[in-house]
Amino acid sequence: MVQGAGQSVEIQGLSKRFGDVVALDRVSLTVRPGEFMALLGPSGSGKTTILMAVAGFEQADTGAIRIGGRAIDRLPPHKRDIGVVFQRYALFPHMTVAENLAYSLRRRGIAAAETARRVEEALALVKMEGYGARGVDQLSGGQQQRVAIARALIFRPAVLLMDEPMSALDKKLREHMQMELRLLHRELGATIILVTHDQEEALSMADRVALLHEGRLRQMGTPAELYRAPADAFVAGFIGRNNFLPIEAGPPLRLRGCDGDLVGVLAEDSAAPRPGDVLAIRPEHMALLPPEVPGGEPCRVLETAFGGARQTVLVEAAHHRITVEAAVSDHLWQPGQAASLHFNPRTGRIFPAPGPQ
Repeated sequence: MVQGAGQSVEIQGLSKRFGDVVALDRVSLTVRPGEFMALLGPSGSGKTTILMAVAGFEQADTGAIRIGGRAIDRLPPHKRDIGVVFQRYALFPHMTVAENLAYSLRRRGIAAAETARRVEEALALVKMEGYGARGVDQLSGGQQQRVAIARALIFRPAVLLMDEPMSALDKKLREHMQMELRLLHRELGATIILVTHDQEEALSMADRVALLHEGRLRQMGTPAELYRAPADAFVAGFIGRNNFLPIEAGPPLRLRGCDGDLVGVLAEDSAAPRPGDVLAIRPEHMALLPPEVPGGEPCRVLETAFGGARQTVLVEAAHHRITVEAAVSDHLWQPGQAASLHFNPRTGRIFPAPGPQ
């Protein structure tokens, strides 16, 4: 299948209300040509509303949408040059695989010979040669997803939208399909916008991630940028895991309730702490050592979870419950054991205390 380079998607000041509920509040973002963008956020964050507005299935109250610099706000969905893969795939159960793929081409008036050729190309693209005559009910979940992707790509759209397309798959198949989709994206060079609530999916697949919460864009950047330099406590708590430790304004910087001062230098872009602030520090940046090792905070192991090469350990230190990611090769911790908790605030960031998430 010959696929042209993907086109940019520009969203400017998009707002949408459903009654008293603000689904989108002046959201602006740009997806670059050929980019894989993930719209990430909890339920009700507005990510699907953005996708439906771009596809033409929802009309925004205010704002503008452009694809390749062309305004599309007033175009019907079938004239926007967009492919959509829905959460439940939306395949026609009474049609064969080939008929599902051919449907959009026939609606566009493509000749029968050309349609047949494109169907074969699309099946080859998703590694399903020979499946054209099968019914949809004869396919596995992963195969149905591949057919849905092929159907969205067969008319060579400028942009491919995907709404939670892997949520119905089991973990192993989901991880396999994530890798397949990344390979397909690299081969086609298409612009892809993926809606997901799964942060691991977003971080592992996307070139950039737009994190939304309560209808607002909280941060947009590469997966590494969101993980290493979260813009606020919400981002820090949603992307990966973080311990939010209450601190007392310094100097010296002191963890509330602990005996000693926090020794070390804060990250360069961390603001000076104020009363009520917290130190956000990730579990993998903390270490558990035997209790006799000096320089740490005495703690007690409350619970553990085995994860192969890593062990997640919940400890209590100075009346704080803190999660630590420990290497199993170092020690396999057990509930009730005493330990010494060590960390360097250089690896943490200071934020105002986070609200409910």
